[in-house]
Amino acid sequence: MSTPSTRWTIAGALAGSAAALLAAAAPASAHTGAAAGGLGDGLLHPLLGPDHLLAMLAVGVVAALVASRRVAWLVPAAFVAGMVVGGAAGLAGITFPGLELAVAGTLVVLGLLVTGRVQVAESWVPAVALLFGTAHGLAHGGELPSTAAPLAYMVGFVVATVGLHVAGVAGGTALRARPGARAAIGSGLAVTGVGLVLLA
Repeated sequence: MSTPSTRWTIAGALAGSAAALLAAAAPASAHTGAAAGGLGDGLLHPLLGPDHLLAMLAVGVVAALVASRRVAWLVPAAFVAGMVVGGAAGLAGITFPGLELAVAGTLVVLGLLVTGRVQVAESWVPAVALLFGTAHGLAHGGELPSTAAPLAYMVGFVVATVGLHVAGVAGGTALRARPGARAAIGSGLAVTGVGLVLLA
């Protein structure tokens, strides 16, 4: 007989599979390179790609689940800092092979961190967030057309990212006393990440 925790995990895995399929079929993607640029496009950009959207929410969830409050606030701050640096590098034309694969892979790791099945020393979580933010920033910056307003675009996606982190923190706070739901959501994120890795 399955336990509530097992049922939550199975439900999360199924939801993640469905999300990955929807991501594959979605016509709107944050990786089309078709954004016109500017503040509005920067605000929308993180919301149009399932990898960016879910990863930024997951960073907030992980921050809420970290025991040390000092370290917790550093997690989203480090992600945003990395994203700004990566975004500037992307705008300058810097990239590396397999960037899409790396971005999708961040969701797998974040999902496992949410489940609690992978333990990382809390002092290292901000460093992981910084690295992941840099990868996402590179993807954002590299997708900006040359005709766009880079500063306004960057401000837009930073503001959107902070908003998603806040939403993730709120969700993560609610998960602290719900290990079954935490396992389900983390599993769903990880499965979605695996699906996106396979599609990258």
